[in-house]
Amino acid sequence: MTTDAVVMNASSGVNQVTFRMSPVKVLLSMLPCLLFLYINGVMLVTLLRKPHMLESSRYVLFGHLLLSDSLQLLTTMLLYIFAVTMVTMISYVCMLVVQLAAIAVKLSPLNLAVMSLERYVAICFPLRHANIVTIRTTRIAIVVMWSMASLDSFIQLLLFVRLENTSFIVSQYCSRNNVWRLKIYNTIDTIFIILYFVVVSIIIFYTYIAIICAVRSASTNVQNANKARKTVMLHMFQLCLCLTSTLFNMINSGGLLYVKADMALHFQYALFLGLLIVPKCLSPLIYGFRDNTFRHAFKYYFTFGCKRNVQHSA
Repeated sequence: MTTDAVVMNASSGVNQVTFRMSPVKVLLSMLPCLLFLYINGVMLVTLLRKPHMLESSRYVLFGHLLLSDSLQLLTTMLLYIFAVTMVTMISYVCMLVVQLAAIAVKLSPLNLAVMSLERYVAICFPLRHANIVTIRTTRIAIVVMWSMASLDSFIQLLLFVRLENTSFIVSQYCSRNNVWRLKIYNTIDTIFIILYFVVVSIIIFYTYIAIICAVRSASTNVQNANKARKTVMLHMFQLCLCLTSTLFNMINSGGLLYVKADMALHFQYALFLGLLIVPKCLSPLIYGFRDNTFRHAFKYYFTFGCKRNVQHSA
């Protein structure tokens, strides 16, 4: 997914006055980010305070998803503030923020794919689950996810050093198109975006179908299988949200979507809120509140210990 959606660059003809968003819009954009960052932070504290949860690969992957979502929210807020305030900066600083945002955006679907595979092994191979899905293999999976998410950024950085390697002041605002100015960068980004989403889509659809088949098997725990099926189905919904945002962003950043500058700006603002900010609440809802053990612990820390009736576990 490109990062231009978070900076809302409508078209090349938009002047600086157009980017001066109303205080109400800025407030509506920042409040959800701060709220979800707080919720993610409380959930991470909950995981760290419960060592037995960190011994489960499922909760470790959930914690990694919270970290990647929080990183994406943080970089999204920074790029949005840069766009609204029209801050000028050195190219290397902008490049760092843009690349962190790009990596964080790719981590989320990759993490969803790994979590789907974990549910697939738990349902389809319950006797081998403890041997296959271990803390060691989970850590290896996280390293692989970061390597895959960073691969295109590393290639772009090598090309920048080889072809340009010059420091310049970013014009207008910090965005991907303003720092990666050669066409080859967009080509690499498009290729990797397509590759990521094809691989993740295949994994999620395969695990969903496999779990459906397991539900029909008499030898499988139907209740657990149905819960896993619903979880993977929610993964598909999250993936569709990411894909919708990516497809629009690829078309618009390529100049293929011909709309008026003001209309494009409002449309991308709605995209910014609806497809990048609001969906970040899905992870806590799906993996936090649907888990009884985690939900009670989360309520305790979210209310600063006011829920005294919560049973603490070791």
